[in-house]
This record gives sequence, structure tokens and C-alpha cells, in this order.
Amino acid sequence: MPIPMQHFPIKIAKVSLAGFSISLLISASIIVSGCSFLQYQSKPIDVEKNSAKFQDKDPQGSAFQQYLLSNGYPAEQLPIKNWGVEELTYCALYFHPSLDVVRAQMRASLANENIAAEKPLPGFNSNIARSNQANQDINPFAYTFSLDIPIETAGKRDIRIANAKHLTEATRLEIAQSAWQLRQSIAQALYDYQFNQQQLSILSEEEKRRQEIVAIYQKRVEVGMLSNVELSTAKFLLQTTTLELNNYQQNKAVLLAKLAAAIGVSVQKVQTMVFAEPAVILSNSKLDIPLKDQAGLQTAALLNRLDIRIALEKYAAAESKLKLEIAKQYPDITISPGYAYEFGDKVWSLGLNGLLNMLQKNKNAIAQATELRELEAAQFEALQNKVISEVEVAKVQLLQAREFLINQLALYQQQQQNTDRMQKRLSAGEIDRLELAFVKLEDINARKNTLSAEYKLLSAVNQLENTLQQPLAPTSAHLNLETLSLENSVKN
Repeated sequence: MPIPMQHFPIKIAKVSLAGFSISLLISASIIVSGCSFLQYQSKPIDVEKNSAKFQDKDPQGSAFQQYLLSNGYPAEQLPIKNWGVEELTYCALYFHPSLDVVRAQMRASLANENIAAEKPLPGFNSNIARSNQANQDINPFAYTFSLDIPIETAGKRDIRIANAKHLTEATRLEIAQSAWQLRQSIAQALYDYQFNQQQLSILSEEEKRRQEIVAIYQKRVEVGMLSNVELSTAKFLLQTTTLELNNYQQNKAVLLAKLAAAIGVSVQKVQTMVFAEPAVILSNSKLDIPLKDQAGLQTAALLNRLDIRIALEKYAAAESKLKLEIAKQYPDITISPGYAYEFGDKVWSLGLNGLLNMLQKNKNAIAQATELRELEAAQFEALQNKVISEVEVAKVQLLQAREFLINQLALYQQQQQNTDRMQKRLSAGEIDRLELAFVKLEDINARKNTLSAEYKLLSAVNQLENTLQQPLAPTSAHLNLETLSLENSVKN
């Protein structure tokens, strides 16, 4: 029997209202959740601003002074009057842009930790349909709604978190390693500059002595007491000394630029600094450098070297990666409860979904992760052998440099005694000024050799310290590169 037409609009209105209510509810939930969406913000690179920021980096500024105080630097020593390796290292930790790069990598690693800890989000499905009512005894509308609730199995989330933590720790150690590399560069650049200054001083004195000799020869040639051969030889040696002095003077600007680059500030700021005297003075009392035996040095290196610790973290990350691939053999499960209104019928349902990977068992990914772990193990063993060899070479170089300096100091002391004796003979009229001038040249040459030996010793100490990644003799308890390198530097 046909349905009266006056009843039809009322029935449609009721069903339409129900479908409309669900659609409205879904739309409203999407709109509300969309209110919390993050918006994209453009951040173009301002080249001119970055250049100006570099020029504004001031080691004497209040911001850097506060940084020193907050990290335990003695307040009574501020402002810094003599810049040594320790003070310049503080400066690099605060200003050098390379640390900003690895700090940014650290922040990215921390973000990866948060992503790894995220649980899979539930989803929902909905659908609405209308029939053409070919069969007049059914309701023309249908709509469905279901939730998808994912469940991870085999502890995959915990394994992901562990993997992310190992990678974050490796990145943190890379920051400290970059700080140690900066310290080595700063120390070597400072020693190069100090040696250059010492050579300028000693060569200036040598030039004066050779000028004195040339003047004496010139007078003797004029009175016929000497031939021009000796005078020409003296002039040639004077020109050689002057040329060497000019080379060191020109090299001063280059060394200052290298030191500025190692610190991360402009050359103009470095030119205003007063640098401390070299750490090793011309005295045997300063040559007592504490050294462990070879096994002790190797143990110290294997325990302190940051690249060793980084390699261990990367190996642990490779192991957790393998664990994750093994865990992926077990499929994740999705539970899907749902409700459907189908043309007048109300249907409740409960679905269970999972990937059929039990047959394939993720063999290829597991094999790849296994090879990756073997690769990390091989790289760690190679790094260990490299560190042991580097420690042995660095210690031998240091011992040789120390022995060479001790010998040069003994020769220099003998030469000083000879110079004092010749000075007394000049006062007694036993020798003339020319003979004393040559004796003083010998004294200058002995001092040059001693300064060169001192420079080699400082370089060898710096190399061994960097190999061990710890000072041979602690200079300050509050300078901890591993901790300070994590501090924020100049804000962007």
C-alpha cells in the first residue's frame, strides 16, 4: 500500500536532522581542534644583520662578563687583563658560531626524542549515504561512524625512545668535542702568536748587534785595517736578519687573524687584548710536566676521549635500531569499534586490524640493522686503535720536546756565563767591542734556540692534551668544556 504523501516530508525531515546533527558535530570538532594549529612564520636570513652581529661581539662587553660570572669565573679577576688559553676558551664557548651549529643539532635531537615518545593517535571514519528508495519500505538515509584505536606491540615505543636518547647523547658529546677542538685551535694559535712576538723581540736585538758589527767593520775598512770582504759578509748577514724580522712582522697580522677566527670575534677586538706570557718560562722548574705511564695515558684517553664515547652511543643506537626491527616482526593491532545506521537498521561493530607480516618476518630490515651494528662495532675498534697510537706518538713527541728544551736551557746558561765573562774582560781592556758583539750574537742565537724549543714543547703539550681531551695539569676547576659547551651562546 503506498505511503500517503503528507507523511513523507515529515519522515525525511527527522532522518535528515539526525544526519545533519552528526555532520555538524564532526565539523565543530574539526573547527575547535583547528584553533590550536601552529601557523607558519617566515624567518628570512638577514645577511647584513648577521654581519653587524659579528662585529658587535665584544669580549669586554657586559653580557660576556656576566657569562663568566655565572660560570664561576672569579669576580676579582674581571675585567680580564691578561688573556690566556683558559680565558680565550671561555670567549670561544660564548661567541664562536660553530658551537651554535651543533647546539642546533642538539635541539633537533631533543625534538626527535619527543617524536619518538609519541603514541599513535586514534582516528575516526564517518560516512553518510542516501538511497534512491527503489524499495519503498526502507529509510532512504544511512550513516556510519567508527573509531580506530592503534595499539603498538612488542615495546616498540620504548625502543624508539631509547634509540632517540642514544642519538641525543651522541649529539651532546659532539658539542663538547667541538669545544675541545676549539680549545686546541686557540692554544696553538696563541702559542704561534707568542712565539712570533718573541722572535720579533730577539731579531730586533740581533739586528742592532749586526748593525753595530757593520759599523765597526766600516770604520776599520775606512782606515785600512780590514778588507771589504768581511764588511760585505757582515752586511749580507745584516740584510738576512732584517728580512727575517720583516717576515715575522708581516706574519703578526696573519696570526692575529687566525687567533680571532679560533675565538669567533673580529680582528679589531683581538687587537685590543693583552695576552698572557707563555705558560713555560725559561726555567727548569717549569719543565716538571706530570705524565702517567703509557698504559695510564691510554686508559685516560679511552675513558675521556669524546669521540670514543660518541662511538659507544652510536653503537647503542644501532643496537636499539636492531631491536626495533626485530620487534616489528610482531604486527601492531588496531581496534575499531563503530556504529552504523543503515536505511533504518542500527548496527554496532568491533573491528580488529593488523598487518600480515608474520610470514615475511621483516627479514630484510633485520639483516640491514644487523650489518649496521657490525659496522659501528668495526668503526669503534678502529677508533680505539687510532687513539692508542695517537697517545703513544703524542707522548713520545712531548718527551723529546722536553728533553730538547732541557738541553737548550743548559747551553743557554753556559752561553750566559760566557757572555758575563767576556763582559768583564771588556771592562778590563782584554778584548774590544767587536769581539763582545760576536759573543752577544752567540748569546742571541742560544736564546733563539731555547725559545724555539719552548715553542715545540708547548705545541707538544697542546697535542697530548687534545689527544687525551683533558689538561695535563688542571688550571681551573670551573672550566668544564663538557658542561660549558652546552650553554647558549649569543642569541640569534
